[in-house]
Amino acid sequence: MSRHTKIVATLGPASSDLTTLERLVHAGVDVVRLNFSHGKAEDHIARTNQIREAAQLVGRPVGILADMQGPKIRVGKFEEGKITLTKDAAFILDAALTTPGNLHRVGLDYKDLPRDVKPGDVLLLDDGRLKLSVDRVLGHEIHTRVKVGGELSNNKGINRQGGGLTAPALTAKDMDDIKTAALIGVDFVAISFPKGAADMYMARQLLRAAGSSALLIAKIERTEAVANLEEILDASDGIMVARGDLAVEVGDAAVPALQKRMIRLARERNKLAITATQMMESMIHSPVPTRAEVSDVANAVLDGTDAVMLSAETASGKFPVEVVESMSRICLEAEKSAEVTMDRDFLDRIFTRIDQSIAMAAMWTAYHLKVKAIASLTQTGSTALWMSRLNSGVPIYALTPEISSRNQMTLYREVYPLLMSQVHADRDVLLWEAEQILLEQGVVDYGDLIVLTIGEPIGAAGGTNTMKIVRVGDTPKPGPV
Repeated sequence: MSRHTKIVATLGPASSDLTTLERLVHAGVDVVRLNFSHGKAEDHIARTNQIREAAQLVGRPVGILADMQGPKIRVGKFEEGKITLTKDAAFILDAALTTPGNLHRVGLDYKDLPRDVKPGDVLLLDDGRLKLSVDRVLGHEIHTRVKVGGELSNNKGINRQGGGLTAPALTAKDMDDIKTAALIGVDFVAISFPKGAADMYMARQLLRAAGSSALLIAKIERTEAVANLEEILDASDGIMVARGDLAVEVGDAAVPALQKRMIRLARERNKLAITATQMMESMIHSPVPTRAEVSDVANAVLDGTDAVMLSAETASGKFPVEVVESMSRICLEAEKSAEVTMDRDFLDRIFTRIDQSIAMAAMWTAYHLKVKAIASLTQTGSTALWMSRLNSGVPIYALTPEISSRNQMTLYREVYPLLMSQVHADRDVLLWEAEQILLEQGVVDYGDLIVLTIGEPIGAAGGTNTMKIVRVGDTPKPGPV
């Protein structure tokens, strides 16, 4: 059984050599994430070349996601590299401090923080592990009292409980990094800390100006982004449920329900959804996941997420390949029990486009006729995306001549992208060739029913207007091929 849910793995020191990359692809990685918070442009270019080589060696397409750093709302560095804050101790966050910090004060990367906070505000450091209450603000100094102490090391993140920090989503570094991502030829770009649709429109303009057609993913990690979720979805190609920073801003108890809502809304709007942060965190140091982690991954799959993401587990963990194998097993098991809800999903739907109507007709037919597979001949992947928004239980094979479309479809749930030359302009020849590709792949057998979709004129984007139901082997080879 093929896995429907895709796996995104972050690259880092533990997974940057060609041998490990090859093993990761073998284990089931569909998309790799390049974290632009770390490393130089040259590092990302070198990793990209290695990914492509590993994908070629294994014979599987692998998408590349560039994740922008976003605003650095962080403390500065310490003289000793870290300090330990004790409960009720006084501590100053000093935006003007240029020297390393100590037990009494530390500098800030985000210089506007004193303007964004007021007495009574609660600041959460290092993903909420430490808690400071603001007593007063004096110029560039924020005087705080430690509510929850602990170890604080260099460059740890700061959030304000409830959100409300004014830092822009796109920094000067992000703008340069978008150009690098376009140069590399990545398939997806993730934008950190967007507040609304305007941030995503700006990112898309920068991306297109740099000559990239990559899909744009909005990371939902601010209170404001939750409030503006629908407009952000409309301005993006997908979202990432970034549960780390999101939990700090909205409270950890609110995240599970938000995750379900976000995935549901994304699917309703024909957008992608990635679930991320701490999914298999214990496997950084352990060869087996905790039972809670197994449940967490399985629940995201049952929610209908397109992909589940690994961060430090594959970037710096001890068991990068084992964690992917574990995640793949969990996804497969969860999918077996997933409810197929086709009839329910179709009620009250209105379709305004011919290609979308064909995609929906194909899904309806595939579900009710119990076909073995759907083959969609597509240029851009739109038809495959629409099909993948419905849980039919039927695998969708997207056949495209475009390498960029194939790589972007590596993130679509239940879609298996394949390259197909499509050199002919004859519809019957192309459909027969598509049937042969499915036979070669071993996904269908003679006598199986399959549904095929194609557009005429051949090669026109957004032109899918034909559906055909065939029994494999019944159609003779058309004319001279």
